[in-house]
Amino acid sequence: MKDLDYLVIGHVTKDLLPDGYAVGGTVAYAGLTARNLGYKVGAVTSASSDLDLGRALRDIEVVRLPSPVTTTFQNIYRGETREQFVRATAARITAEAIPPAWRRTPIVHLGPVAQEVDEEIASLFEGSLVGATPQGWMRRWDDDGRVRPKVWEGAERLLPWVRVIILSEEDVGGDISLIEAYAQLFEIVVLTTGWKGSTVYYGGQVRYFPAREVVEVDPTGAGDVYAAAYLIRLKETNDPWEAARFANVVASFSVEGRGIAAVPTMKQIEKWFRARP
Repeated sequence: MKDLDYLVIGHVTKDLLPDGYAVGGTVAYAGLTARNLGYKVGAVTSASSDLDLGRALRDIEVVRLPSPVTTTFQNIYRGETREQFVRATAARITAEAIPPAWRRTPIVHLGPVAQEVDEEIASLFEGSLVGATPQGWMRRWDDDGRVRPKVWEGAERLLPWVRVIILSEEDVGGDISLIEAYAQLFEIVVLTTGWKGSTVYYGGQVRYFPAREVVEVDPTGAGDVYAAAYLIRLKETNDPWEAARFANVVASFSVEGRGIAAVPTMKQIEKWFRARP
C-alpha cells in the first residue's frame, strides 16, 4: 500500500442522469482534483461491486468497503436552486476501515455525502491537516428521498482534530448565523457561494474572494473541487486567504464542463496564473 499525500473518505456516488448515471460524490471530485494537482491520492469508500472505480478514479488508490448498493443521488436544477433526492445508500464507513499506513497522510479530507462517515475517524490522524466538507452530516431525507438541511449535531466532536470546514450556502439552508457559529468553533471556516465566490472566516476576520467569471455548464461537484484545492494550497502556504484565491480559480474551471471529466489539470491552472501574475 502506497504512502499518500491526500486521503479522502466518503461515498462515491451514482448521480442519476436522463440517460443513465455519472460517477460523483466528494471522493470522486476532490480525489481527482488532488490527483490532477500532482498529489498521490487514496480514497476510502463503499460501493457495490458493479461500479468500475478503477476507470472512474484512475491513478487513485481505493479501499472499497463491500455494499449491495452504491449511494445514488438525483439532482434536479431549477435556475440557481437544486432539488436533491437520495435513491440508495451504501455501507457506513467506520474507523476500522482506515488502513494504518494511511493514518499518517499529510492531508485528510472527510467528505460525507449521506451521513456515512463516523466522526470519530477524525481522531486517527495525529499531525495531519484534517479538513471536512460536512454536507453529508447536514442532510436528512424523507421517505421519498427528498433531501433537506438538518442541524449538524456532531460538530463539536471534531474540534480537537479538524482545522478547516468548508460549506456551501445550500448546506446551511441560507442561514449565515450557522456559519458564524461554526467560526467560533473551528480555526478556519469557508463558505462557498457558487459563481459569487467564497468567504473565509479566520482569526476573527472575515474576507470575501470573488470567483473567476465563467460560462457555467454544470455546477455539480464544484464545491468538492474547491475544497480539495483549498486544503492543498493551505498545506503548501499555511495562508487561509491565498488558499481561497487559488481554490476559487480551480473550482471555476470545473463548472465549464460536465461531470468529473471537467476537473482541471495543473497545466490549466498554471497557464491561467502565468497570464495573471
